[in-house]
Amino acid sequence: MIGYVTLGTNDIARAAGFYDGLLAEIGAKRIMEGERFIAWGASMSTPSLGVITPFDGKAATHGNGTMIALVVRKPEQVDALYAKAIELGATDEGKPGPRGPNFYAAYFRDLDGNKLNFFCMTGA
Repeated sequence: MIGYVTLGTNDIARAAGFYDGLLAEIGAKRIMEGERFIAWGASMSTPSLGVITPFDGKAATHGNGTMIALVVRKPEQVDALYAKAIELGATDEGKPGPRGPNFYAAYFRDLDGNKLNFFCMTGA
């Protein structure tokens, strides 16, 4: 099972501002940080999301086909979180809406080009 995921960044301060603002909307806070990384979550015993400058010292890049999906409870949260991400400088990768039966999602790229989505299940 997933304990945490990290996304690469080339500007830790910029990424911190983006994720502080975005993840606060779902109650996540910084739970760990160091010189090269910051992690957000509800607690140390639940899955978390982090940003990190690459260990090898090379530029961080996003993976083609790589995406982090963050689950919420209802479509209104997906809408609000997508809007917050765009407000914070994210770029659109798919506006909020149904994606097949019982699945509602919105897709965006963070300030470093990493692809994420917020989603919820809607119905049976």
